[in-house]
Amino acid sequence: MRRDVFQAIADPTRRSILVLLAFQSMTPTAIAAHFNSSRQAVSKHLRILTECALVTQEANGREIHYSLEVEKMKEVDQWMEQFRKLWENRFNQLDNVLLNLKKPKK
Repeated sequence: MRRDVFQAIADPTRRSILVLLAFQSMTPTAIAAHFNSSRQAVSKHLRILTECALVTQEANGREIHYSLEVEKMKEVDQWMEQFRKLWENRFNQLDNVLLNLKKPKK
């Protein structure tokens, strides 16, 4: 079963892993060093991220390095865009209200 990208980012640990991988590719052991969990737990998170195509793995000798798939993150960005527009409209409305409140009353 292929998982949905939003299932992957729903977990805070997986979001943290994505942030780590945004800077450089890393081995599971290097990733696990950033968390208070076992390497097996981190490997489970990496498996889910791989199933969602948010990360890719590349063998380098005996080590596997994981990298962020930036293109796949665009799916999340596109979904968030609708909310960005909504928030911008609401902030603009709030700015207008505040400007009207600041105007001196005659």
